Amino acid sequence: MAKRKFGLALSVLLAAGTLLGACGSDNGEEAQNEGNNSGGGESASEFSVAMVTDVGGVDDKSFNQAAWTGIQEFGEDNGLEKGDGGFDYLQSAGEEDYIPNLNALARRDFNLVFGVGFMMQDALDEIASQQTDTEFAIIDAVVEQPNTVSLLFKEHEGSFLAGVAAALSTESKKVGFVGGMENEVIHRFESGFVQGVEAVDPSIEIDIQYTGAFDKAELGKTTANRMYSSGVDVIFHAAGGTGNGVFSEAKERKSNDPDANVWVIGVDSDQYDEGAVGDTNVTLTSMLKRVDVAVKDISEKAKNGEFPGGEVITYGISDDGVALADSRGNIPEDVMAQIEEYQEKIASGEIEVKEYPEGKEPK
Repeated sequence: MAKRKFGLALSVLLAAGTLLGACGSDNGEEAQNEGNNSGGGESASEFSVAMVTDVGGVDDKSFNQAAWTGIQEFGEDNGLEKGDGGFDYLQSAGEEDYIPNLNALARRDFNLVFGVGFMMQDALDEIASQQTDTEFAIIDAVVEQPNTVSLLFKEHEGSFLAGVAAALSTESKKVGFVGGMENEVIHRFESGFVQGVEAVDPSIEIDIQYTGAFDKAELGKTTANRMYSSGVDVIFHAAGGTGNGVFSEAKERKSNDPDANVWVIGVDSDQYDEGAVGDTNVTLTSMLKRVDVAVKDISEKAKNGEFPGGEVITYGISDDGVALADSRGNIPEDVMAQIEEYQEKIASGEIEVKEYPEGKEPK
């Protein structure tokens, strides 16, 4: 099957980017100050940037890792070193770490501090109101402070394309969605996925399950086991580190039976490598959430004195904020062409994707 790149380069639009895509992982036991490298070498730049992870950790192969990638690339582009006066991160073992971690980075005089994930909303709101000389950015939530920019994504648009890919790839006419914690962000993933599947074939059965966690791979694995055992052959996860268990289950089945028809659609960043099984791969594609590019974009603006404090910036398909990753040939050329048609219709406004599933609208 022909290989084809699906997803445009947001870096061209923002003049800042590379790539990558709220979730969590299994690294809660790491010390909250693992990223602390105080005393790192001084940089010629007078601008410094740092971030606080959610409970997933900086190497969750998903949301936090995408943000950290953006900060590292910004640092490299500007000759910064890891540590005070350059770029850094603090890792949160639990929600109780959010306030002290955000406060610690502000007190270490980082010019811009990112809070990664909606769970940090209240903590960042509190610290931003106290540390008024520091500029903050929150991902996946809105904080109404003059020194804070809120970064949102139209996950429902990208997930619509994931649903189209699943519907055009399933052989059993059964697909699944595995979410982490139920909240507005993950509901947008669910909503878009369901609409994409139904746009192709409303008779396809969709199994929707929430695990209640972003950092429990074992829950992802058992949930995927039940789905695959019931006949589901494509699972889209929006569960961060919990989704690693979905990959584990699919790979285990593929390893035991090379003819097994099991697929995973990754989330946030390109998770193709997570699906490797010998010479084959169970990753159908991934729904990219360009967190790294958004981080670099805001960092550049802040460095140039153009920080958009008090604003809410939303990234969607029309500005390449969400997309599908290269399938490396796992999706045939003719199917990719159909997916692209849906992408163009969303970008033009011909298709309007609902943000939330019926009955799960924010109150």
